[in-house]
Amino acid sequence: MATTALERLRRLLSLFSREDRLLIIINADPDAMASAMALKRLLWRQVSATCIAHVNTISRPDNLAMIRLLKLDLIPFEKVSPEQFTRFAIVDSQPSHYEELEGIGFDVIIDHHPASGDEATFVDIRPEYGAVSTIMTQYLRAAKIKPSVKLATGLFYGIKTDTSNFERKSVMEDVNAFQFLFRYVNVHIARSIEQAELTLDSLKYYRRALEAMRVQKHRVHVHLGPVSNPDVCVSIADFFMKIHDIAWTVVSGTYQGRLVIIVRNDEIRKNAGRLLSNVFGHLGTAGGHKGMARAEIPLENLEGVVQYKDDKVMSRWIARQLDKHT
Repeated sequence: MATTALERLRRLLSLFSREDRLLIIINADPDAMASAMALKRLLWRQVSATCIAHVNTISRPDNLAMIRLLKLDLIPFEKVSPEQFTRFAIVDSQPSHYEELEGIGFDVIIDHHPASGDEATFVDIRPEYGAVSTIMTQYLRAAKIKPSVKLATGLFYGIKTDTSNFERKSVMEDVNAFQFLFRYVNVHIARSIEQAELTLDSLKYYRRALEAMRVQKHRVHVHLGPVSNPDVCVSIADFFMKIHDIAWTVVSGTYQGRLVIIVRNDEIRKNAGRLLSNVFGHLGTAGGHKGMARAEIPLENLEGVVQYKDDKVMSRWIARQLDKHT
């Protein structure tokens, strides 16, 4: 791998010709969407067409606001015909994370998550970086491209969210990119994206959470039952962490045959990722960081373990399992 941004840029650009049609695949969140925007901008004179496709359902209010305010053109992956494209790239993720990407030969992988062993002609994975938006900003600067207001705002917000305002892991390159982008950002748009926390549909779940919450030893427990999207569990877990004297929040719900459990804490001598892995890892997937973690358990794995159709029983069962390990 080349060591300078200019050398990496030259290697990246050398892969493409004017006849190429590029498909960029993302799991849409602010960092991924902004990084895809930047890659599209880098290659707009190199290829004949570029399409950005997302493998996930986009429902989080900030993601929807970002798409609307920055006028992003995205398409669900299931509506794409891969045979119409000659080149494939994935940013802020890696191919083996998604079953639906099997069989696609990727030309470009750019990410900041730990390497999964995926192969491509061009691979740039930097786990020490706080955001892929930082990496893409370095490419733009190497190409001497002044980002548009929309692109700069997207990249700025991508760094902001993935580093949690530099409270999470980051390096000086993240800070430098953030400072560079600030010259071109529309801060009003960035603030509007950030403040888009609720949808009308989510309000009923907030009411349900306030009615069903149980507070015990500085911990809030809520089981919402069936939800229209698990992102609402994330939003409510974050919401309860804003309450004085709350050190843990545990919010769960069922979605498409799975139990989803979201945990947040204040990170003071706590490790949410290790906790969920120890408690629920044998039943499904579980893990995360010290302050935030997620578990997803197929409901069929709970047969004979708990009466998962009874929300009150489920709520008590989750609380008991966690209490045993804290």
